[in-house]
Amino acid sequence: MQIRDHVFVVTGGGNGIGRETVLALLRDGAHVAAVDLREPALTETARLAGAPDRLTLHTADVSDEAAVSALAEDVLAAHGHVDGLINVAGIIQKFAKVADLSHAEIEKVMAVNFWGVVHTTRAFLPALRSRPAASLVNVSSMGALVPVPGQSAYGASKAAVKLFTEGLYAELHGTPVAVTVVFPGGVATAIAENSGSAIPGQQSDTSGMEAKLTKPADAAAQIVDAVRTGRFRVRIGGDARLLDRLSRLAPRRATELVARRMSALLG
Repeated sequence: MQIRDHVFVVTGGGNGIGRETVLALLRDGAHVAAVDLREPALTETARLAGAPDRLTLHTADVSDEAAVSALAEDVLAAHGHVDGLINVAGIIQKFAKVADLSHAEIEKVMAVNFWGVVHTTRAFLPALRSRPAASLVNVSSMGALVPVPGQSAYGASKAAVKLFTEGLYAELHGTPVAVTVVFPGGVATAIAENSGSAIPGQQSDTSGMEAKLTKPADAAAQIVDAVRTGRFRVRIGGDARLLDRLSRLAPRRATELVARRMSALLG
C-alpha cells in the first residue's frame, strides 16, 4: 500500500525502532499517531520530526485495555480514519532464570508485549477493515525463534505475538488488511534501560558487539518497506536470519548454541 497521505498508528513511538518508524513514515508523507507510555519521549519524537501538521502524540499504556479503547477513539477523532497499525512497543525482563522471576515480573512482560498487541489490534481492526487497503504490522523478536536463557518470559511473550499475528494473517487473508510479523535481531536501542532491566556486563567494553547491532533507523526502513509491499514475514539483521534458518534445520543445535553463548550472563 502507499505511505503518502495515509494514517498510521505506531506504538512505542517515543524511542528506538518505534521512533525511527514514526520519522520514516513522516518523511514519506504519512500522517502518524505516535503512541508511548512516556510523554517526554513523545515530545522528543515530535521535535525530531518537525511535522506538527501530520503528527499527533498519544500517551497510553498499551497493557491497559480501557486506555487502548480510549486511544482508538482519540486517534480516529484526530485523523478521521486509520490505514495502518504498527505495534513496536515492548519490554524485556531482567536477565534471570525463570525460577528466579516473580509472578509479577512475568505477568508484566506478557501484559505489555502480548496483551498490548492484542488490545491495539482489537481496538483498531474495525477501522483497518473499513479501508480499501490497510496494514497491520506486529513486531515479535528473534527471541521467539530460539530460546534465550535469562529471557524465557520475554521469548514466550514474543512467540505469542508471532503466532497471534500469523493467525490474524490467516483470518484476514483475502481482505484489504495485509498482516506482517517482524523478527528483529540485535538492534541498538535502549530497551533494557526503558524496561528497567540492566544487562549483566553492559558497563564493560561493548564496542565490538555494538558494531554488529542493526541501527534503529535501518530496522524502521525495513518495517516501512514491509508496509509498502505487504510482506508476510520480515527478519531484521544477520543474526535473526541465521537463527531463523538454524532453528528450522536443527532446533536442538540452535537452542544449545544460544545457551552456550548466553551462559556467562546467568552465572
